[in-house]
Amino acid sequence: MIARIWRGWTAAGSADDYQRHYESAVTEHLRTIPGFVEARLLRHLDGEEVMFTSVVTFHDVAAVNDFAGERPDLAVVEDDARTVLLRWDEYVVHHDVAVRLG
Repeated sequence: MIARIWRGWTAAGSADDYQRHYESAVTEHLRTIPGFVEARLLRHLDGEEVMFTSVVTFHDVAAVNDFAGERPDLAVVEDDARTVLLRWDEYVVHHDVAVRLG
């Protein structure tokens, strides 16, 4: 399994807006990808900003490519998200999942 990790920051007052976007549009998109396993959105208040960390798990690299396209190392940030985010990682990090408990 592959974990795709990305971060984005928003003003604290816009954090709920980004979370709703992730819960609706991002989740909808991910569910159409064969090989999608799960997604988690972590939220951390840091002063007047909120840092979100997205951890999306896929069965294999082919599923990552189905989601991300020709450049799987680039972040996928939809226009709606760009309106509420202050900044974001342009590149994602991929990890092999070594241990999964649940």
